[in-house]
This record gives sequence, structure tokens and C-alpha cells, in this order.
Amino acid sequence: MNIFADIRALVLDNLAVMTAEGLLPEGLSLDNVTVEPPRDAAHGDMATNAAMVLAKPAKMKPRDIAETLAARLVADGRVAGAEVAGPGFLNLRLEARVWQELVGAVLAEGTAYGRSDLGHGMKVNVEYVSANPTGPLHVGHTRGAVFGDALASLLDYSGHDVTREYYINDGGAQVDVLARSVYLRYLEALGTEVDFPDGTYPGEYLIEVGKTLAEEIGDRYVDQPESVWLEQLRDYATDKMMTLIREDLAALGVKMDVFFSEKSLYGTGRIEDAIEHLRAKGLIYRGVLEPPKGKTPEDWEPREQTLFKSTLHGDDVDRPIMKSDGSWTYFAPDIAYHYDKITRGFDELIDVFGADHGGYVKRMKAAVSALSEGRVPVDIKLTQLVKLWKNGEPFKMSKRAGNFVTLRDVVDQVGPDVTRFVMLTRKNDAPLDFDFDKVLEQSRENPVFYVQYANARVMSVLRKATEAGIATDDATLGAADLGLIGHEAELTVAKKLAEWPRLVETAARSHEPHRIAFYLNELASDFHALWNRGNEVTELRFVQEGDVATSQAKMALARAVSVVISAGLGILGVTPAQEMR
Repeated sequence: MNIFADIRALVLDNLAVMTAEGLLPEGLSLDNVTVEPPRDAAHGDMATNAAMVLAKPAKMKPRDIAETLAARLVADGRVAGAEVAGPGFLNLRLEARVWQELVGAVLAEGTAYGRSDLGHGMKVNVEYVSANPTGPLHVGHTRGAVFGDALASLLDYSGHDVTREYYINDGGAQVDVLARSVYLRYLEALGTEVDFPDGTYPGEYLIEVGKTLAEEIGDRYVDQPESVWLEQLRDYATDKMMTLIREDLAALGVKMDVFFSEKSLYGTGRIEDAIEHLRAKGLIYRGVLEPPKGKTPEDWEPREQTLFKSTLHGDDVDRPIMKSDGSWTYFAPDIAYHYDKITRGFDELIDVFGADHGGYVKRMKAAVSALSEGRVPVDIKLTQLVKLWKNGEPFKMSKRAGNFVTLRDVVDQVGPDVTRFVMLTRKNDAPLDFDFDKVLEQSRENPVFYVQYANARVMSVLRKATEAGIATDDATLGAADLGLIGHEAELTVAKKLAEWPRLVETAARSHEPHRIAFYLNELASDFHALWNRGNEVTELRFVQEGDVATSQAKMALARAVSVVISAGLGILGVTPAQEMR
């Protein structure tokens, strides 16, 4: 049940009738006609912009359209009133029974309430985390992991066929550095005193890797040149680090469908195939780029390179794909990787990158546009930095990692549920402060606690009612006389529940899962307000002494709140609290 969609359909039907009667000209596009909550709840339950968006193409005054439309809408039994405001906005008030019936619909649909077929089974690839396999995940990866995972769940909830994917960056020089660092830990495990020069990874997480290697092969690589052990240790260290990363992701509740190795692109012809695909379109050429901004001819050496003509697909400059020594630039395998995703038949690609990849957005969009001939859209989401605080001070670096705070540091401090929710309390491209003290305090200012407390309160009242012999199963509550829910504070909660299906679709279209967290906080606020008013107004209490029918109607509303909170938290990857401890 989606009341906003139902009322929009009512508006469109009446506009069609007005067109058929000659009150509106033929051929008007109704695509931009919306029905949404008004900015000020005092103005009504819903507002439509129909008259405003149709006035200009219809060559009519918006108020004339709005007044005609209003008169027709009030003929529908669901609409209690329609008022024209300002230049032609139309505010609607619905009958109380609409909101009362909604509560029953939520209980009848259960977890299906709010689900959507918006995606129509569209195949979407969401690539996220994709950290270099050189160590444990850090707090920046944590935000990207939570955002990507929640977005994937949101798209799945809204009818998309989603694949969660991790791109293993195991083809670059950083893996050589990892192998050398593991070699040092290996020597250390065999009793050799070693130093970690700049450019290696000194974190304690490699100590166990070195010990394990020493146990497996003994002194086989001692005093051996790099040419003997580098390739083997690349693979060995990468496997160990990916095991560590998988464990980190599991601790956060993230499970990938696909792990794709960059290394698999090299020596297999796959990079060459992607570049040839672009060459056949006339997009690969030999040329000399202009000097970068801020450089002078004296400190810049022009040289001929193999370039991708990315400017034809929206980029600022053409991009090198091959170095002067004939090896590929880092961009070439990324082109091949996205070509692979396109050939796998995805209808849309979403990449979740860290804030430091901002300069990479245009070139990657250009590549996907060229590779798919504009058929496959790619949305690149950047996650901004996370600042950690504890005891009023910046949280210190992790000794285990060597130079950063790990995902495990955060999860071990506050748990996966709190970690995930807090990471979604800001839009992905806004910086986020993560205060360990505040995210654990039990107060209105802590959105995690506030939402979980609302669900726990519902569970508490249902338990007490059951203990008192009142049936509280969804079927019984849904069949209660919901006309007994009539107080303004109760209807406010029901109206917020009605926004859920619309909110899901809005968040899915914009690829913004933080909207779910924001909505849950608003729903919790309305529910807590109702609960608190029950302390003063006896008739608002969920259990009415000696009145089972009224109690069940009111508990139906509470249970509907729990259904929606549970669904929203499920999208965010958070387990709903049954009680607060």
C-alpha cells in the first residue's frame, strides 16, 4: 500500500478527465506532477504541484487549474478537503479512516510493506570497499563498506537485481611492497633483527603472517634474492590479507557476492580487448597532452603517449592508458574491469570510492560511456572522511595497523549495529564525526539509541499485553477496530508510516541510503511523542484497563511502527532491539 502513489494516481486520473472534457489541452506531460508531504504539516496531509507544472505548457493560470482540480478531488471519499494556496499549490487533507486503514495494511503486508518494484529487476552492480589488499580495513573503508552495503540492500528492497562486488587491487606495485614487508616479518620470525624502511608496512598485523610463513617453509628464502621469492610472496601475502579483510567485513555484517581480482586482467588479453574495443571506436590515439595546470614548460617534459579520447565523453582532458615503457597505466585495468562488468550484462554500475578519488570520477564515467555507447549509466559515490573522537579528543592510531584506526577498532568499541547506523547519519559526501562516547549514550541526541528505544518500547508493551492475556499477534491486531485510533497524536504516527513506501523509492532513485536513517529518526520521534503524551493523557496509553478492543487497536499502531522500523533497520544492516539494557 502506497497512499502517496494512490493519491497521485487520483490526481492524474482527474487531470485526464479534465483533458477529455476540454478543460486542459491535449498532449500535456504529467511526468513532473508530484504528490508529497507539505513542508508545513499545518497546511495539510499532502500537496500536489500539478497546477504549477501544467500552467505554462497549458497557457493557463495555475490557480484556475488548481481550483478545478480541487473541486473534483473532494468528490473522492478519501479526500476530506482540498485548498488552493499561493499561486496554485494544492493542499489536501485526507479522511481519518485512510490513516486508520493504513495501520491494518502495514500489519497485513508485514515485511512487504514499503517494498517496491521500482527497479523492475534491473541488474545493478554495486562495487564498494575495494581496498588494497595490504592490511586490515581502516575507518575510511568502514564508511564506504556501510554505505555500499546499505545502498545495495536499498536497491534490492526496491526491486533491483543487485550484485555486491569487491575489486581486489592485487595487480599494482603496492602488492610488491606488501610482499617485501611480509619477507621482513618472515626473517624476524626466524630470529633476524630487521628494520622497516620507508615505504614498507610496519603494522603488527603482518607478524603472524611472517610466523606462519616461517613455519610452512622454514629458512628456504633466507639470504635469497628478491627474484626468488617476490612473486610467491605476492600471492601468499595477498591471500592472507584478503582472509583478514573478509573477516573484517564479516565483523561488520558485510558479505560480498563477487571478489574480482585485478591480477586476473593481466596476461590474459582482457585489458587489450577493452582497449581494442575503444580503438575500434576511434578513441585511442598517440598524442601529447598539455602541461598540467600550475606547471611551467621548464618543469614539464612533453612526451608522446597512448591516450584515451575521454574528452569526447565528458572528461576534462584525455587520459594516458600506456606508459612510455609500454606498460599499462593504472587506468587501463580499471577500463578493462568496467568493460567486464558491462559484458556481464549489468544495466547500471555504481562505484563507491573514498574522498581521495574525486579526480577519478569524470574519467571513469567517460570510459563507461564509451565502452557501453552510453547504454549503461555509472554513478560514482564518494564517501567523505570520518573523524573519530573519544573522551573529547581525537581517537589515537592503532598499534596493530601501524598508522591508522582499523574497522575492528571501531566495531570492538561499539559493535556492528551502532557502527553501521552512525555511518549513515550523514550524507555520504559530507564529513562525519564519530564520537565513541556520544554514540553509546542513552539520550535523544543519539539517533541509534533513539530509534532502537522506540522499537524496544513497542516490544515491551506487546509483552506486557500478552502477559495480561491480550492477543497481540499481527492477524488479531490487524483485525481490530482501527477506527478507535483517532487522536491527533496517533494519526501523526500513522501519517509518518504512510511516508515509508514513498521514502524508499526516493532514496533508491537518488542512491541515498542515509535518507532511511533520517526517516527512522523522525518516525521514532513521533512515536516517542505519542508515548510521552500517554503519561499525561490516559486515553493515549497503549493498554487501556478493561478495554481489550481499544488496547488492541492502539497496539496495532505500535506494532506497525515496529514493522517499519525493523524494515528500515534491515536495509541499514542493523538488528532491531527487542529490549534496552
